Amino acid sequence: MAERRTSSPRAHARADRARGRGAKAPTGGRAARTGDRRGDLGPHLVATRPERTTLLGRRLEQNPLITARDVKPSHPDLEVVSVFNAATAQVDGQTVLLMRVAERPRTDIDPPDNAQTLDLDGPHPVLRPLPRGYSKHDVIGMCYLDTERDPARVVVAYIPKNLPGLDLRDPRSIRYRNSTGVLRMINDGYTDYLAQISHLRVARSDDGIAFKVDEMPALSPQIDMEEYGVEDPRATFVDGRWHITYVSVSRWGITTSLATTKDFRSFERRGILFLPDHKDVVIFPEKVAGRYVALTRPMPQSFARIFGIWIAFSDDLVTWGGHETVCLPRWERWDELRTGASAVPFRTKQGWLELYHGVNRHHRYAMGAVLLDGTDPRKVLARSPEPILAPGTAYERLGLFNDTIFSCGVVPLDRERIRMYYGAADSVVAAADFSVNEILGSLEEYRHA
Repeated sequence: MAERRTSSPRAHARADRARGRGAKAPTGGRAARTGDRRGDLGPHLVATRPERTTLLGRRLEQNPLITARDVKPSHPDLEVVSVFNAATAQVDGQTVLLMRVAERPRTDIDPPDNAQTLDLDGPHPVLRPLPRGYSKHDVIGMCYLDTERDPARVVVAYIPKNLPGLDLRDPRSIRYRNSTGVLRMINDGYTDYLAQISHLRVARSDDGIAFKVDEMPALSPQIDMEEYGVEDPRATFVDGRWHITYVSVSRWGITTSLATTKDFRSFERRGILFLPDHKDVVIFPEKVAGRYVALTRPMPQSFARIFGIWIAFSDDLVTWGGHETVCLPRWERWDELRTGASAVPFRTKQGWLELYHGVNRHHRYAMGAVLLDGTDPRKVLARSPEPILAPGTAYERLGLFNDTIFSCGVVPLDRERIRMYYGAADSVVAAADFSVNEILGSLEEYRHA
């Protein structure tokens, strides 16, 4: 998923240095689409600081573990584009993945006689009949949840590629320079629409390597705030059940929602937790100082537009407050452009260990780690000076979004090793094993200002 580029990256370093402070007790109580990975798709190398060539992750030789070919489309009119970014759990002796599945209208057939298109010139898109004569080569398909229908259902529309003002350079989205005057004041006159719609699908494995994928979605878009789908889940076991945070995407913004389950077979939706634009919300697996804790990632659209990891606290897992920055981008480092929480944090003797994703100026997504204080997780103790895993294989470097490793969860293998499942190039599910001690030993002490 893609995020708008931030301006003035040097502000990241200034803000990160200003962030340092001593420990204290917790207090307090898209059709428009902001992308998560829009940018050039070229080689992603940090220009100013060389990185170590020996990374800590040991990729599974069976990678990729799950591809689009392993997933049945949710509807005959759709095709699966990619499967990636899976929440992880261990239930009844099995490894369970709750994966993001991206679908689009089928590209192997011509539009049907009753095909529809979207009039994109107004403040909101309007369905119109597609004129006859267009072939599959002349259009790009898109789909979204139409909540004005009863019941709501996914609608397929075809946009002519020769439409003036259309920008199709990013295969995941449709950008259109809107002719409505008021909208030309925003984003250089462009409005972004997703070409795909996502749902969440369960896969189960007895050995953590060979997975069987459910035939039907576990969580599908249902409401207007999920118009373009549900994405990038994280699963935390707390209070006797799994709490799943996931991203809901619509014209009204990117929000974070909550669902709960005990078995990953039936789910209860709990609604929206964080307002637009907000994502990468990861709940801690236990209370700290009597309160629930979550890492969050607001996406401000004013001033420096710094996208980094924040922290928040709650008494009920619904209302969150006490928001503070924790782990911001660092200029001229591997995570200089943006940071976001990835896996659910877990306790070590040294503190809370969080595996997070970082993005450099060339929009390469890699994984690192940050160590948070065990009693006050707002305090950063240490952080990865270089990635613990960066794109290097063909399936990580080439795909729907090149040069991307993006994790949403880990599972323990034993008392010392973990397995990190990750989305590779926004296209497939892969995994790598790590030694927790090696990760901790690789961290650089955080120097507070």
